[in-house]
Amino acid sequence: MHFGKGREHVENNPSFKGLKVNKGTEHLPSLNPEAAQRFLKTKQPVLTVEQFVAGILAGNITILSRAVTLVESSLPKHQELAQQIIMKCLPYAGKSIRLGITGVPGAGKSTFIEALGTHLINEGHRLAVLAIDPSSERTKGSILGDKTRMEELSAMPNAYIRPSPSAGSLGGVARKTRETIILCEAAGFDTIFIETVGVGQSETAVHSMVDFFLLILIAGAGDELQGIKRGIVEMADGIAVNKADGQNVKKAELARTQYRNALHLFPPSKSGWIPRVETCSSLKSSGVTDVWAMIEEFVKQTRSNGFFNDHRKEQAKYWMVESIQEKLKNNFFLNPLIKSKMPELEGKVKNDELSSFEAARMLLDLYFDGLKK
Repeated sequence: MHFGKGREHVENNPSFKGLKVNKGTEHLPSLNPEAAQRFLKTKQPVLTVEQFVAGILAGNITILSRAVTLVESSLPKHQELAQQIIMKCLPYAGKSIRLGITGVPGAGKSTFIEALGTHLINEGHRLAVLAIDPSSERTKGSILGDKTRMEELSAMPNAYIRPSPSAGSLGGVARKTRETIILCEAAGFDTIFIETVGVGQSETAVHSMVDFFLLILIAGAGDELQGIKRGIVEMADGIAVNKADGQNVKKAELARTQYRNALHLFPPSKSGWIPRVETCSSLKSSGVTDVWAMIEEFVKQTRSNGFFNDHRKEQAKYWMVESIQEKLKNNFFLNPLIKSKMPELEGKVKNDELSSFEAARMLLDLYFDGLKK
């Protein structure tokens, strides 16, 4: 092994008889200097808020993607710029149908999204697909490769597929998705799909930002509830039993009947809508149009009875409160006084020298006393 430039191997000392180690080669740079220079020359220019807004309103996908990247950034200067862009785009937003899509892994969500999305685009719609996946805080795992799983849809000019940032908190990822919806609507996308990866707490976040919540299930997987929590079924405005093809058709119809009966046990929703169950085969693109017809009927009914607009106003208020809570939490934990005192109190809590509640009270008192100064 080589010890670096200007240093010889200790084994070449005369005291090591019969042993000689040749010099190794110098380490090459990890980045080609010429490639680095080309990258710096082609680096995109910094845009003003007005240029960002003009590009988004013109439907420029490149500028939209750059704006979404600012929304996802944790840098204060990026967040400030992003909020200015969102404020100017807000008057042009709100004109889409927002559809939340969830389901157990293996239910065929991506295939369903591609089948329905392709149908909508062929009908003249513009579609944005966003994914909510807070990822693993422990492994820092990234999201599933949505673009690679939706090859046909991602190649369409009127489709925009944007994965969520990985390794973020659920609240943070959900808030950024909510802000991304505003930008996509301002860019002219009239249909927004928000997909959750797997089944978990992210469903509640998705439900709070969509008009229609669709649960995708499959038949013939043993337990018909397939680990779905009652609360998730209760949130659903509609259920699609996917993979209803081949020998699975009868099982899908049976599952449809069972879920339909189960939904009648839930209390009626404020929207006045009675959740429906449809069967479909995303692979064969059969029944997908029936699912969309169900969603359109829901939108028509809730717009006529006033629930549609009232629900969106409630969602806007909810995200205002959520944003306040997240901002306060981040401000608290980033406070220098809290950061310096936290390790000491954490140690005392672990050693049972101090209760969790007393430690929390002490930290909060320290925080608020610091604000008064």
